[in-house]
Amino acid sequence: MNTFAQPSSISKGALWTGRVLSGIIVAFLLFDCITKILKVPQVVAATEQVGYAGSLTNKIGCLLLIAVILYVIPRTSILGAIVLTGYLGGAVATHVRHGDPVWEMSVPFVFGVIVWGALWFREARVRALIPIKSSAN
Repeated sequence: MNTFAQPSSISKGALWTGRVLSGIIVAFLLFDCITKILKVPQVVAATEQVGYAGSLTNKIGCLLLIAVILYVIPRTSILGAIVLTGYLGGAVATHVRHGDPVWEMSVPFVFGVIVWGALWFREARVRALIPIKSSAN
């Protein structure tokens, strides 16, 4: 007898909602990692402003790229979401440590919510792990 929750089927609307949200978040994250890998001067300056060596910008961008690649591959999407959660959590911690305004701290947090929300819409395994029930039940 299987005691684990069985993934339910996903409607076309939910699947496309997840794909669109994933596409949006992936586009933003790819832009971020590409500017880091290319060591765009403004990005290097911003990295140094929050207390990291500018020489780390390229490495940070490469780590983000790996996480995004894991996220977009269906077989590794959950692992990618976990790695992105760690990356974005580090970004929140960096903003808190630097004393940035709340809206700057909230951007990586919101990105993390979108990463998991998009995955919830498009991935039955995540729906089985995080069931959202209506208040009528």
